[in-house]
Amino acid sequence: MTIASSSPPSRLPLGGATEAGTKHRTRRTGAAESRGDGRLAAVFIAPALLGFTVFLLWPTLRGIYLSFTRFNLLTPAEWVGLDNYVRMVHDPIFWDSLSVTVEYVVINIGVQTVSALAIAVLLQRLTQSAVLRGIVLTPYLMSNVVAGIVWLWILDTQLGIGNEIISAIGFDRIPFLADETWAIPTIALINVWRHVGYTALLLFAGLQAIPNDMYEAAKVDGASEWRMFWRITMPLLRPVLAVVLIMTVIGSFQVFDTVAVTTAGGPANATNVLQYYIYGAAFGRFQFGYASAMSVALLVVLSAITILQYRLTRAGQSDLG
Repeated sequence: MTIASSSPPSRLPLGGATEAGTKHRTRRTGAAESRGDGRLAAVFIAPALLGFTVFLLWPTLRGIYLSFTRFNLLTPAEWVGLDNYVRMVHDPIFWDSLSVTVEYVVINIGVQTVSALAIAVLLQRLTQSAVLRGIVLTPYLMSNVVAGIVWLWILDTQLGIGNEIISAIGFDRIPFLADETWAIPTIALINVWRHVGYTALLLFAGLQAIPNDMYEAAKVDGASEWRMFWRITMPLLRPVLAVVLIMTVIGSFQVFDTVAVTTAGGPANATNVLQYYIYGAAFGRFQFGYASAMSVALLVVLSAITILQYRLTRAGQSDLG
């Protein structure tokens, strides 16, 4: 007699089904939480994104468009193509303003970076007093306009206390802001005085990230402070220093207010920096199309300088292990 055997249908274990259901619910909960986090992030980002769009992105796009037009606020913009850029290339005052700006940037960045680095190292190696940091930062709390007016009074050739002191010790009075040779270096040093404390504190923050163990080990090996500065401080501070240089160079190319309240571009265009020339073209002569073309040119120059600085200084890399 043959007995037919039949196997029962396979069934998932009860525990396996429960586990699969739990995983499915977990995935749904995670997806819902992600959507909730995304909505919350959008709420927080929206004000900054709105400000960026209204005050930066749209004016930039509008300025690029106007650079291809002839526009004076009184009549509709007239498309002229590359005429403004051709005019800019053949404009000797534009090139003179650019060279004056470069001279200012070189003096300002050179003196400010060296001074700020020295102050930051002294604060980090000798004292970390919050009071001293506050004193160093004090000039930065003053606006550029106020700083310019104060130094205009101090350096006045006839009545300024600075020239009174120079005269009292037996030297001739110096026309700091009225002489073509002295004007740009003087404006650069005024802005160095105002910004050096802020730059020093940025570098000081970078120095705080360097482990003290490295300095202690170097001291045990007999290294001097000067040797530790070049072999430890500078290599490990490089990423922060690179970012600070990028920020200060961009800010220096945009100098305007100090020039406006001290020399107004004089004497004989000796301080007619590019931003002041752009301002005069737009709001003095109502040549908004040409002023926009020069602004776009400045944007291109700053973008190229920033990219070059970032690559040469390897700002995105750190020597800290």
